Amino acid sequence: MEAFFETFRALADYLVFTLMDIPAEVWYGESLRFFIANFSKIFVLFVIAMYVMNAVTQYLSYDRIGVFLQKHKTLGVGNLLAASLGAVSPFCSCSSVPLFAGMMQGRVPLGISLSFLITSPLVNEVAIAVFWATYGWKVTLVYVTSGILLGVIGGMVLDKMGFEKYVADWIKELEYKENRLEEDARTITDRIADVHHKSSATIYKLVPYIFAGMLAGAFIHGYIPASFFESYMPDSSLLAVPLSVVMTIPLYLDAVSILPVIESLVGKGVPLGTAIAFMMGTIGLSLPEALLLKKVMKTKLLAAFFTTIGIGMVLSGYFFNLVF
Repeated sequence: MEAFFETFRALADYLVFTLMDIPAEVWYGESLRFFIANFSKIFVLFVIAMYVMNAVTQYLSYDRIGVFLQKHKTLGVGNLLAASLGAVSPFCSCSSVPLFAGMMQGRVPLGISLSFLITSPLVNEVAIAVFWATYGWKVTLVYVTSGILLGVIGGMVLDKMGFEKYVADWIKELEYKENRLEEDARTITDRIADVHHKSSATIYKLVPYIFAGMLAGAFIHGYIPASFFESYMPDSSLLAVPLSVVMTIPLYLDAVSILPVIESLVGKGVPLGTAIAFMMGTIGLSLPEALLLKKVMKTKLLAAFFTTIGIGMVLSGYFFNLVF
């Protein structure tokens, strides 16, 4: 795996320092090298992950998830299964909200539904692939585990606190609907064509965001001195992690867009846990997501939901700083 990633670094070094003859000492030379090496690496991983994700959705559909969770409603076990499904399912917040409504209509307990809703945007195949490429399997494993635990504990806490009555009224009024699986008569050829169509459409849609995130990361990497971050986000500051989470409230980015920025921040000396807490917040704790969730939650549930997962993100950040 390391040899694979080294290919991109070697290519960037050749293009920038040999072919373009840009000195390594100037900031824009190092920024350009960082951009080429990391954009090419993340783009390849992103394309692979998108095709894998869309192949998974051919068999792990909304209906299958709903049917599975309807059969596993035991608190604790159901939360773990829901969070694990959220980790392997390729759904973002915008697509998870309709699925949440479907779970509630199928009388899946609120806590189990929330476990899926919390974990699904935080842990996905693209984030796992890029994390592995950047930080190795140990950090990736801890990140995935923390994302699943956040979903399990957050769902159980909100369920035990009796917040089910604060689900939006229109969801309560929905008649019970048992999710049923309809036979999919499509051939393998049809499925492959569908995977290619959805994957290519998503790639074209998200590549500009990857490009923008990588530009921001390259600028931070090459131009902003490490002393800047050491002054405002020192290792010894206990407030750095919670402040990094609070700062994300106006933002809404997916993992692919924010990870290049996170890599640059860590490279400049920002503690890994502080950077990861910031990333978690942009993905799962933002004003745009709150507006989405307001459609299915009343204000008290929405506030409790954000408070619970916000505390979980802060604790995860502290844990990463302690271990790594």
